[in-house]
Amino acid sequence: MSNFKLLKKSVVFAAVFVLMAAITANAGFKKEYKMQVTVGPKLYWGMGATKFAELVKEKTNGQINVKPYFGSALLKGAQLKSSQMVAKGVIDCAIDSTINISPVIPEANIFHLPFFLNDFETLDKVKFGKAGEAVFSAMRAKRIEPLGWAENGFRQLTNSKVAVKTPADMKGLRIRVVGNPLFIDTFRALGADPVNMNWGDAVAGFQQGVVDGQENPVGVLIPIQIYQYHKYATMWNYVVDPLIIYWNQQEWNAFPKDIQSAILEAAKEAGRFETALSRAGLDGDKSLNILKDEFNYTMEVPDPIAFMKSKGMEIHMLTDEEREAFAQATRPVYDKWIQEIGPEVYEKAKADIAQ
Repeated sequence: MSNFKLLKKSVVFAAVFVLMAAITANAGFKKEYKMQVTVGPKLYWGMGATKFAELVKEKTNGQINVKPYFGSALLKGAQLKSSQMVAKGVIDCAIDSTINISPVIPEANIFHLPFFLNDFETLDKVKFGKAGEAVFSAMRAKRIEPLGWAENGFRQLTNSKVAVKTPADMKGLRIRVVGNPLFIDTFRALGADPVNMNWGDAVAGFQQGVVDGQENPVGVLIPIQIYQYHKYATMWNYVVDPLIIYWNQQEWNAFPKDIQSAILEAAKEAGRFETALSRAGLDGDKSLNILKDEFNYTMEVPDPIAFMKSKGMEIHMLTDEEREAFAQATRPVYDKWIQEIGPEVYEKAKADIAQ
């Protein structure tokens, strides 16, 4: 046999070997890993999901392909079922709100105690402290593997009726809330009429006057153009809405260590990107600079408060005294829900804050 034929044969064998190795390496991986996302792709939360999918593909050299399904498409809009479906393995992974997982993980409600956490520094101490780890431990106990934090933001009140400055201003307002009993208790304590409504129905509710207002972070309010429906906004930071990227535990444990490490890196990076999106313009230049320097990304709306004012909204920033009045009005709810969440988690959060 000629040297040319031997060389040609060797090349063919080498190509086959590489192909077989690739097939073997990917034999245990799905063609697609489904990711539940409650919101659409244009909201910061959805942009974080897209970033995570891109980074996972990049960091695993294409071995793991995550596909985000936006608008709770995998759940037919039933966003509160996300953690159950991931725990069962019906859905592979999610980037989800602590609000949505709280029916299964009551410890996650530590972020939703009314007027408990009120700034980013305090929030970060709790997220990355003992209380945050307690939330992660509770998730692991329910067959869910938490990978990293992201953020939807502090939730602000908007409505079409009145400038809310005191608890008395809330009386009789029909406010759209998610179906979390803690949120319903909070608004009832303030004299409002909370209406449990999926977000997919909320905008129609604003348009039709079924509800007078809602509460959401500014990162949601601007993309949905809340100024088309509501004139008044109260910046009160009454609760916060962290996001968690998580995976079905059994599936996660079956991944090789190098794949786990790559996905964890992707979750940390995507979480940092998404958190910066949510905080941009609300923490001075800090998050704007993170986006610019680390991700080469420039915010279209770098000052969300000024933007909402430019659209004709009246923005009220609660003073410390006004905020205390709301805190006192909701104190019975606060005390009740410490017991529901678990006093030990609450004590851990207080210790985190004191650090």
